[in-house]
Amino acid sequence: MWTYWNPVRIRFGAGSFEQLAGQLAGRRYLLVTYPDGFAAGLAAQITAQAGGQAGPPALVIDDIAPNPDLNALERQVQRLTALETPPQVIVALGGGSVIDSAKVFAAAARGGLAPVLDHLRKTPAPARFDPLPIIAVPTTAGTGSEVTHWATVWDSAAGRKYSLALPGLYPEAAIIDPALMLSKPRGLTVSTGLDAFSHALESVWNHHATPVSRLYAVAAAREIMAVLPALAADLANPGLRARMAQAALFAGMAFSVTKTAIAHSISYPITLRHGVIHGIACSFTLPAIARSLEGVGGPVAEAIEAALGAPPGPDAAARLERFLTGLEVSTLPGDYGIDPAGMQDMVRDAFEGERGQNFIGQRTALLASLQTMA
Repeated sequence: MWTYWNPVRIRFGAGSFEQLAGQLAGRRYLLVTYPDGFAAGLAAQITAQAGGQAGPPALVIDDIAPNPDLNALERQVQRLTALETPPQVIVALGGGSVIDSAKVFAAAARGGLAPVLDHLRKTPAPARFDPLPIIAVPTTAGTGSEVTHWATVWDSAAGRKYSLALPGLYPEAAIIDPALMLSKPRGLTVSTGLDAFSHALESVWNHHATPVSRLYAVAAAREIMAVLPALAADLANPGLRARMAQAALFAGMAFSVTKTAIAHSISYPITLRHGVIHGIACSFTLPAIARSLEGVGGPVAEAIEAALGAPPGPDAAARLERFLTGLEVSTLPGDYGIDPAGMQDMVRDAFEGERGQNFIGQRTALLASLQTMA
């Protein structure tokens, strides 16, 4: 017995950004985006398209940084709750950090950040939330946040990572226009693409996988392996950008029901302690994970072989390693400043977390696999 449900209305294709004004339907909106000229130009387009219906945004929050941190989110939420007339909808225009921040704002808009913090810290009586609706317009192909109901929130001062998960945080709509991704540099293209690749594989070797999520995951993983190296060498290719955007969307649709697993659980301290960008931190361990699953059978093995062209074990690990090193991504922890003992400790801790418990594999097998590939 299994279920699959995702309520996000998806509009995909070059030029779909022009449909944003119609999706606003005259509502007052908060615009969440990045502090750069590209985002400012798109924001001006939104205002022009909205015309007399919605006009300019009620507020623009454009000081979004990578890995949304509680320190910055607190100041940003204060600006939102100080509005005399609050917005009716949030437009999140940017990558995963923008969309995740928008989800925090959606949850905090009517009651401030304190109830959200209580919810993150699992206080005995969490608040009931009525989040603002979100229209997500991703400008990178990677996080899948436009089709999930959770957001990653960081507390760098305490060395903690939280996941804000509320059913009301599914965006009401996702507008995915690959043309918005054409200007992205190689490093960002590769790291976000590898984040999507990890989402796909993590939703395969996952206790919560379903036949539907596996279909999305296999399609995403196969396409990313085919497209990402070509795109990294031809960044202005609109066809490759469209294929990558669709693959990232499929990965999002896969892990929107499974959540991630051990690679992401390992990645969080690697990002916090060693400063490794998220897409790299959650993907360089994939070969070791695939090797550790040698002997696994059934639908999981079938899906891994369909995605990678080899069953779980050394052959799948070798294919993943060639894929990553071809993108100039090392699979050696030492290249990220992580010593063997530290890596082993992070793996042991990762199995204790929620994401680690989603993984179908065994800790001893993964620890042995990491030693083999060191």
